[in-house]
Amino acid sequence: MNKQECIQRTADYVKMLLEHDTSGHDWWHIKRVRRLSLMLATQEGANPFIVEMAALLHDIADEKIAGSEEKGMATVRAWLTQLPLSTDEIEQIIEAISTVSYKGGHGKKPLTQEGMVVQDADRLDALGAIGIARTFMYAGSRGHSMYDPAIPVRETMTKEEYRYGRSTALHHFYEKLLKLKDLMNTKSARKLAMERHRFMEQFLQQFYREWDGHDEDVNR
Repeated sequence: MNKQECIQRTADYVKMLLEHDTSGHDWWHIKRVRRLSLMLATQEGANPFIVEMAALLHDIADEKIAGSEEKGMATVRAWLTQLPLSTDEIEQIIEAISTVSYKGGHGKKPLTQEGMVVQDADRLDALGAIGIARTFMYAGSRGHSMYDPAIPVRETMTKEEYRYGRSTALHHFYEKLLKLKDLMNTKSARKLAMERHRFMEQFLQQFYREWDGHDEDVNR
């Protein structure tokens, strides 16, 4: 089995596991992160094979999907060890995956170019129009409301508070999404992040206009 066959088998495996997800971490999210990762890898000089494999598997290891980080990483490692990969390749893929998750700002900083690229790609998919759509999908899947102005925005929180504390879809913009443009690792990702960030700011302005009824003034 060559490298391309390893990638295709892994893509088929991940699609089987995630194609019915309704939390915003579905197969289409994986495809977008894969595409972005490969684009960034070309521009930043990262190893495309390691990047593509890590992009494909990154949500299989995520505790939101797997139930726990330990269980998710064990699943990823079990998959990789049955492929004809070297120990070094497996460890590089695992390392890149281990730094993807945000975890309320408590995630690990990537130590490799491949990790930086995949983390940036995943964060880019949390921004812009698709990022907005995914935010409301995830909030709904977890039973969170769209918005409640009585709930304060959490400025600081533990990883557990971030994952399980009370919040809303709109609060997620302030607790994570609007911070991401300044956390990108690569120059290429920062350019894309700026445009998507501006779109989210415009969305929030319009959301509050409609929430407060100010857009109705023009019809009076």
